[in-house]
Order: sequence, then C-alpha cells, then structure tokens
Amino acid sequence: MTTAPPADAAKTAALLSPSPTSVPRPEAPAAPPVRPVPLAVSGLLAVALTAYVWSAHGAKPGVLLLLGLALGVALFHSRFGFTSAWRQLVAVGNGTGLRAHALLLGTTATLFALLIGTKTGLFGSVPAPSGGPLGLGLLIGSFLFAVGMQLGGACASGTLFAVGSGQTSIVLTLGGFIGGATLAAWQFDLWKDLPSLEPVVMADHIGWFGSWAVTILVLAAIVLVSRRVQARRNPPPIGPVPSARGAAARVLRGSWPLAVGALALAVLGAGVLLVSGGAWGVTSAFSLWGSELIRALGGHPESWSWWQQPGNKEMLAGPVLADKTSLTDIGIMIGAAVAAALGGTWTLHRGVPWRTATAAVLGGVLMGIGARLAGGCNIGAYLAGIASGSLHGWVWGAFALLGTWAGLKLRPFFGLGNPKPGDGVC
Repeated sequence: MTTAPPADAAKTAALLSPSPTSVPRPEAPAAPPVRPVPLAVSGLLAVALTAYVWSAHGAKPGVLLLLGLALGVALFHSRFGFTSAWRQLVAVGNGTGLRAHALLLGTTATLFALLIGTKTGLFGSVPAPSGGPLGLGLLIGSFLFAVGMQLGGACASGTLFAVGSGQTSIVLTLGGFIGGATLAAWQFDLWKDLPSLEPVVMADHIGWFGSWAVTILVLAAIVLVSRRVQARRNPPPIGPVPSARGAAARVLRGSWPLAVGALALAVLGAGVLLVSGGAWGVTSAFSLWGSELIRALGGHPESWSWWQQPGNKEMLAGPVLADKTSLTDIGIMIGAAVAAALGGTWTLHRGVPWRTATAAVLGGVLMGIGARLAGGCNIGAYLAGIASGSLHGWVWGAFALLGTWAGLKLRPFFGLGNPKPGDGVC
C-alpha cells in the first residue's frame, strides 16, 4: 500500500481547509423565540394558496408553488446571497460567497446535464437549456443589474426572500424592481434591435458531457483563484446570523452553512426544470405583475410589442397563479416568511432613512431594466445560463462583477457602507 508524500498531503489539507481571514469568525448568536403570529399567518397562507392552485390549475402549478416554498426556506436559512457575495469579494477579497456560487453552479450544471441530456421531464415537459444572445443588451443589462443590486441591497432571489422575512426597505426595492421591469417591457421597441450574436450553448458543439466538463473545470479554476486572492488579502470573516443550538433545531430554526444552501438550491432548481421544462427564473414575473396592474387601472399592455412576442403573449393571457415564474416567486416569499417566523427573526423594520429608501427604489428600477435588457437576472441568466453551458451566463457574471465595483462606489452617496479590511466581519 502506498501513501501520499507528506508534501502532497499538506497541499491537499491546505486546499480543503477554510481560507484564512483576519480574525476568526464570531460565534453565531442564539436564535430569538419563534414568532407565533407571523408563523400562523404565513403557514395558513402557504396551505391555502397551495390548495387553491392545485384545485384550480392542476398538479403541475401546485408542485411549482411547493418548489417555490422550499426555495424560500432554503434561501432564508442559508442567507444565500449574490449581492453580498460579490460585495465582499470586490471590497475586501473574501471569496467565501463566490465559492458557494461555484458549488451551486457546478451542482446545478451536473443535474441539468443529466436531465436535459436524457430528456427527462414530468407532466409532459421536455427540459431545455437556457441559452441567451451575446450582445450589447447583455453587457449593459448585467452591468446595470449589478449596480442596482448594490444600491437596492439584494439581487432578484434575495429581494424575494428578504421581503418574505419582513425587511421593509427591500419592499421598496421590489416595488422599483417591478416598475423597472414593466418600464422596459413597455419600451421594448427602443432596445429590441440592439446588436447581438446568436446564443452559444456548448452542448451543441461538444455534447452534454463535454459542456459539463468544461463548466466544472472553469468553476474549479475560479475556486482556486478566489482562495489565492483571499489568502493574499486576508479579509475579515463573514458575519454570523442567529442560529438555534443542536443539529435538529438548526434545520428548522437555525442558519445553514452556505454549502448546504447551495446544494439545496441546486436540487430545487433542477426540480423546477424537471417539472416545467424550463430553468428557474425570477424577473419575467415582475413585468407580468406590473402589466397586470396597469391593465387593472385601465391600460392596455396587451398592445405592447413585448407582450406580442411568442411565449410572452400566452403569459399575459393566462392567470397569474398558473404562471411558472409567478408561482415560484410567490412561493419564495411565503416560504421565507415561514422560515423567518420559525427562526424568530421575522419583523417589519420601520423608519427607513430617506437616502436608503431612495437607493432601494433606484436600485430596484435599475435591476428591472437590466434584467430585461440582459434576458435575465442572477438566477435566470447567471445561474441558469452557466448551468446550461451557455456563454451568455459567463458574460453576465463578468459584467456583473464590473457593475458591482461601480455600485460600491455609489453606495456611500446614499449612506450605505462597504466592507473594509479592518472590520471585524464583512
């Protein structure tokens, strides 16, 4: 029997060990008591809405709503963020969140390759990759989206679970998000002809195994580079969140490790693909909700070019509670409310400073416009694109990092802080 040389063993141990931080991560505070009233309200809402959707629209929408509820629970318990992860990386070099993204992307890519490559779907669906065009709209949109999420305080998925957990300022972000997405849909004719190239999906050229292998190799390289950057910059650790004591209690009332959150989100996102045939998305529902509001006020969004496009026309004509993205979005908010109430942290924050409120609305508007221009957000373009082997997902991520840098420069004008190397946590 042979054993690894000491030098190789040391390198392996160093690779698997946590990346260094300037100080040890503080212990998580104890979770507050359960909030019974929010728990009862959100729990009853989850049960009643699921029963209604199932009876009125069938099993497929009902399952999608259940998947949304589970996504909300996983997002809240793991506090899985895209906004904070990129802010921590750009500001102080802490790549913990980015490495969690790599785990989410790699696991999702694996599940997508299995489902799409074998054409395995439920309810008669045939899973399809999420490929997007490579063009000016993608570059501008992903940059604007990243600026917006740094001002608004959350990404697309983060906005939904933060709203569910009662964060008042993020409600303003959601309002701006819906407004921006609706504005971009209304003015579709202004930007629909921006120059672009056809989507490039690697599986079309090197097969699903080749596409998966390339994606995993690139993600592994990103993990290694982020570890080197963090070792050089020695940033503060990520701040802990309240958690219950004990393994069983932590599942229901505590904070989950980012790795657990990444794996749970990957499985649930693959579930959306399995049930619906399309990847998990967020922002198309915002254009729909805003347009339905305009129609309720006497407007005619059905005459807009956006809603004349194939797929969009059917979305506007159908019930909101039968729309795939609306169901998962609503489910995320309710699921996060249940999780936050169980964790004792559900609360409505009052007295939002006017500069914070302005940044929230402006950030939401920029994210709504950016998502429409780029053909998706951090979920529908970045996650689904990379997991599908589409080059537009990688381009989205690269320009979102540039937008994050710009957003960090703007945050102080609105009284918003950025992590600093000397902080105790970031």
